[in-house]
Amino acid sequence: MGLLELSIFLLVLLFVLLGAGLWISMSLAAIGWVAMATVHPAPGPFLASALWESTGSWTLAALPMFVWMGEILFRTKLSEELFNGLAPWVRRVPGRLLHVNILACGLFGSVSGSSAATCATVSRIALPELKKRGYDEDVAIGSLATAGTLGILIPPSIIMVVYAVAAEVSIVRVFIAGCLPGLLVMLLFSGYIVVWALLNPSKQPPAEPRMNLREKLRASSQLIPCVLLITGTIGTMFVGWATATEAAAFGVLGSLILAAVTRTLTWESFVDSVKGATRLSCMILFILAGAAFLTKAMALTGIPGALAAGVASLDLGPYGIIALLTVVYIVLGTALDGVSMIVLTTTIVVPMVQAAGFDLVWFGIFIVLLVEIAEVTPPVGFNLFVMQTMTGKEQTAVAWASMPFFLMLVLTVVLITLFPVTLVTGLPEWLLAR
Repeated sequence: MGLLELSIFLLVLLFVLLGAGLWISMSLAAIGWVAMATVHPAPGPFLASALWESTGSWTLAALPMFVWMGEILFRTKLSEELFNGLAPWVRRVPGRLLHVNILACGLFGSVSGSSAATCATVSRIALPELKKRGYDEDVAIGSLATAGTLGILIPPSIIMVVYAVAAEVSIVRVFIAGCLPGLLVMLLFSGYIVVWALLNPSKQPPAEPRMNLREKLRASSQLIPCVLLITGTIGTMFVGWATATEAAAFGVLGSLILAAVTRTLTWESFVDSVKGATRLSCMILFILAGAAFLTKAMALTGIPGALAAGVASLDLGPYGIIALLTVVYIVLGTALDGVSMIVLTTTIVVPMVQAAGFDLVWFGIFIVLLVEIAEVTPPVGFNLFVMQTMTGKEQTAVAWASMPFFLMLVLTVVLITLFPVTLVTGLPEWLLAR
């Protein structure tokens, strides 16, 4: 069997296993076993070594810590404090409190690292407030569904950790590289809200009473715990005082202190946070382990190199390859979650990207943005599921409400591709060179 026939057979078998409901991690390991068996008579030792090497990593220890931090904060009053602290500053901006959705998701995302947790937590407090005050429901739902994806773009991010481990690049560099694209996405989202509000003045609720500076500052004092936690978690990495794993441990400690100070830390909520973090971390680690075995198998078969050579022979050029990968990832996003997208494709895609001359840190942000798009792409957009649960609306209605913000994410992908150094790789190079 030639490499092309083997590749097609393995791809079809993977879709059959996934379609049959087999766990993603088991499907990846099974495909790896079949691929390995074509070139080696005893795949067992390779499977054992891949499982150990992929999970016995000190760097990967940051993953469950960041997940646990997000689970703890999910059970605090942080989202309510964020909404109350940000609302006074956007009362005179067209769109008013709709901007709080973007700002709150950006801030909460920077401490949770999870798209679904960010979307669910901020929506839980924002949707009732916006509905009560008469804001347009479609724009509110669309902004929350898409702004919730900021949880995986603004560091620390679970998806970024997974990519950095899979592609063997610096977690800290990927974290820093996500800062400016995250701010850019927030500006584009808010910019759309401003334009929409100016074009639809009849859909705006009556203006709320003015607040003086003292009242605004008093309300914003609720942001202090969140800002301190962000500074303590991310700042220690940026200045080189702590590795990503150490910063994650500081983040967990800070979130526990914050939960205790706000009196939301009970024994029940603590146990629930540990259970939630354990379930999610184990799921991701199993997927990474299966993907690691598949990576070894693919390397031995020679399929990734042959595929990279085949794409290179098409003479698409660097931007042609990026355009092709964009289409591929958006299609994958209709059926897979972000972690699965990354671990399924990294083995094959990274050699192609390196051959095309792209920086792997930049490519990590590129993939994260495409995962963001996948989060609001039917039929398996996780944030669409979250908003569907929160609102009781059909998924198609949530998807249509999210469409303008979806296009802003696509525009961000275009911009970071055109200006990679300015928007992505320049900041980590400048900070880490000091």
